[in-house]
Amino acid sequence: MDSIVKQYLQQFGISEATQQFLGKPQKMFIGGAWVEASDGGSAEVIEPSTEGLLTRIPMGTSEDLDRAVAAARAQFDGGAWSQLKPLERERLLHRLADLIEQNAVELAEIESIDMGKSAAQARDVDIQGTIDTFRYFAGWATKLHGRTVEPSLPGNYLAYTRKEAVGVVGVIVPWNFPLQTMAWKLGAALATGCTLVVKPAELTSLSALRFAELVQQAGIPDGVVNIVSGRGSLVGAAMASHPGIDKLSFTGSTPVGCTVGKSAIDQMKRLTLELGGKSAVIVLDDADIPAAAQAVANGVFFNSGQVCDAGTRAYIHRSIYEQFLAELIAYTRTLKIAPGLDPDCFIGPLVSRQQQQRVLDYIEVGKGEGAELIYGGEPVAGPGYFVQPAIFAHCRNDMRIVQEEIFGPVLVTAPFDDDEEALRLANDSPFGLAAALYSNDLGRVHGLIPRLRAGSVYVNAHSTIDPAMPFGGYKQSGFGKDLGAEQLEHLLETKAVWITLP
Repeated sequence: MDSIVKQYLQQFGISEATQQFLGKPQKMFIGGAWVEASDGGSAEVIEPSTEGLLTRIPMGTSEDLDRAVAAARAQFDGGAWSQLKPLERERLLHRLADLIEQNAVELAEIESIDMGKSAAQARDVDIQGTIDTFRYFAGWATKLHGRTVEPSLPGNYLAYTRKEAVGVVGVIVPWNFPLQTMAWKLGAALATGCTLVVKPAELTSLSALRFAELVQQAGIPDGVVNIVSGRGSLVGAAMASHPGIDKLSFTGSTPVGCTVGKSAIDQMKRLTLELGGKSAVIVLDDADIPAAAQAVANGVFFNSGQVCDAGTRAYIHRSIYEQFLAELIAYTRTLKIAPGLDPDCFIGPLVSRQQQQRVLDYIEVGKGEGAELIYGGEPVAGPGYFVQPAIFAHCRNDMRIVQEEIFGPVLVTAPFDDDEEALRLANDSPFGLAAALYSNDLGRVHGLIPRLRAGSVYVNAHSTIDPAMPFGGYKQSGFGKDLGAEQLEHLLETKAVWITLP
């Protein structure tokens, strides 16, 4: 660990548990054993607020993946996990949630240090969301059942259906919400009786490795959950084409999702893809302008804009456009840019130098396309991958900054004259993950909701997430759902049983 990182951690007084975790060699979790990569390979973990070396993580190989899949397959095909009753699975998931709750401060600190996000936000959103997800799906473990059917064909039959776990699930996790997104995948899969091989993002693997210790501590049998850290181009690609994996659940960018999706389809795997977004926000002329401006800013600048359903395109009624932008800028000025461990941090660094440069490049593209940069958009002096939130005005829908996912604190805005124009602008996108409406006229809102091509529609808020509500997109934002009862169907096979009676 570099001295600059040590000083940063000392400055904000991280917990003893976090210090102990960061101070030990990091290893993968395969079949209940803590192992290094089969070829000894590892990669540096860079802390985003200081740009200093934090630790190293193993870079798994296809051989490591094979071992993880074999361990998961052995548990599913007759191991201790396959023999557990539903109520026993429910109890184990609750025990795991208890352990996450007991270690919430440490997990939030690890997430902040690894990814750069606000530790306070990580505790209140990421870790609490993880706890809630496991508790929600724990309750489903005892409520998965088929149905009895009265056949209409001649003869005397007993006909019924069974719901059976799909098998070994491969999970590829993104870097922006490492632990929470992993929980979205694991909670439902474990409730149904599946086993798992998880590849965390190579930029943010630490919380997954700490989580594996809690899995072991909870008493979940060895081999049920396996964590293989490594490069997406190697381990992720191998997961998509691995014949021992029955289902692949991927969250990440649309281009990478298309690649792994094609490989998975070639193997006839079950597939869930939660991909990119460029979510539209429509602010109607009867909206509460100060409240809407705050909500829009929070919805795009939370987690430094590194959120797949962030409201990055705001269309505002022309009659309130200038007033809204003034309120938006005034509120954005109050959002503190700081290292993630700073208790007052709202906007932390971006996850990497590469991501920082990507965002800065897009800001230059926007200026070159003729968009008016009315606030921010500059790198912050000093160490760390910080970028000031950027607000563009009078954007056109044919601009790259309007059509392409930037994944940073960049908001593009444009005025509209009537509801039809607002809908046309909002739906004019290859993505369809989410949308938001701001209005005090619920009749008007209910008329617009069915016409928005998006998987989630938020009204007078943004990114409201609950484990009971499904999450997933339209168009190039993917298919399949995480969360909610809808997710369970993607993890269960339906078997039809016919018994001929005398």
